[in-house]
Amino acid sequence: MTEKKIQSIRGMNDLLPTNSASWQQIEKIVKGVLNSYGYNEIRTPIVEDTALFKRAVGEVTDIVEKEMYTFNDRNDESITLRPEITAGCVRAGIEHGLFYNQEQRLWYLGPAFRYEKPQKGRYRQFHQFGVEIFGLEGPNIDAELILLTARFWKALGIEAHTSLEINSIGSLEARANYRNALVTFLEQHKNKLDEDCLRRMYTNPLRVLDSKNSTVQELLNQAPKLFDYLDEESKFHFEGLCRLLDNAGIKYKINQRLVRGLDYYNRTVFEWVTSSLGAQGTVCGGGRYDGLVSQLGGQATPAVGFAMGVERLVLLVQAVNPAFNCDNSIDIYMISSGDEKTISVTQCIAEQLRDGLPDKRIVTNYGTSNFKKQFAKADKLGAKIAVIIGENEIINQSVTIKNLQIGEQIEVSQKEIVKACLAMIKS
Repeated sequence: MTEKKIQSIRGMNDLLPTNSASWQQIEKIVKGVLNSYGYNEIRTPIVEDTALFKRAVGEVTDIVEKEMYTFNDRNDESITLRPEITAGCVRAGIEHGLFYNQEQRLWYLGPAFRYEKPQKGRYRQFHQFGVEIFGLEGPNIDAELILLTARFWKALGIEAHTSLEINSIGSLEARANYRNALVTFLEQHKNKLDEDCLRRMYTNPLRVLDSKNSTVQELLNQAPKLFDYLDEESKFHFEGLCRLLDNAGIKYKINQRLVRGLDYYNRTVFEWVTSSLGAQGTVCGGGRYDGLVSQLGGQATPAVGFAMGVERLVLLVQAVNPAFNCDNSIDIYMISSGDEKTISVTQCIAEQLRDGLPDKRIVTNYGTSNFKKQFAKADKLGAKIAVIIGENEIINQSVTIKNLQIGEQIEVSQKEIVKACLAMIKS
């Protein structure tokens, strides 16, 4: 009986070498922007205590109710593959005393897991870039986060394809008052609500505002407005944010139905959206969550952050920025006559080149002594130059360097190889 072929789990995809260069380049650009703002990396475990997400995200959210990968370990304790990274970041900060009388500006990159229907740009194992800031409560830090994300889009060449939506969802008390008004309104129009909205109406009614159902969205035009229920401090905070964005030249749209999907948000919420990826339009989203640290057992600490999916970001860059070029070619291909002594010398010279040219990609041929086949391999890899070492080069303690684009070649001493290769690559 033939054994079943083992394949990747649905929604958990391989990242192949043909695509990894784009990921690496995008990650490099994003990390460069974060470094320029003075943010520091944090890395937290992929697996956390299930209670962390129930307390942080909210037990009646879709994530906790339907999407988490939760199981008991060998000690019969419930653990969960993280569905998002903010909660783990807060847990780490509390556990290691990062928040007491301190400001923290943190960023992270890593996988997260949600059991949902896989589709383009959305997978069950996905990767998130995120930023979390603790200890600052004014609208100026909210504005800095938005300016930082705007700089991402500029650096990636996608700024013309992203637009900013912002809103304020106020304090917990303001949302509770609005929640009551919204539920009263929805109860009067149950016949126009779909099954998803009916389910959310009592458990998480603000998520009804985020419905993708056009009939529901039309109904909501008559619903009470969240902005009318905001407390004065939240209004003042939001007005300050708008002024800062205006002064910085950041265009935005106030979307009063923008609420985000997690329970811990308050006051500022924002999303960068695009129309260049079809229905999956959110590129980046975040906001304030001033109550989360105390909710998880720490001292009250103001906080704000955002997260963005790397898969969707890569798709957007590739779709709208044809100039985005990830060169995965080889700079130098090492060719030798194939006998043991020559291969040994070739390896030593390759290491000499890596010492002198650490930013260049250098591949050494193994497996064939046929020069024609070795040159064919070099061409296939897109190598710029070939370093050739045969019997004559061993005797003369030299190397032959060939420009594979124009065919010119020179012979130089082994001591001069770094300088000669660099000059030929630049020519």
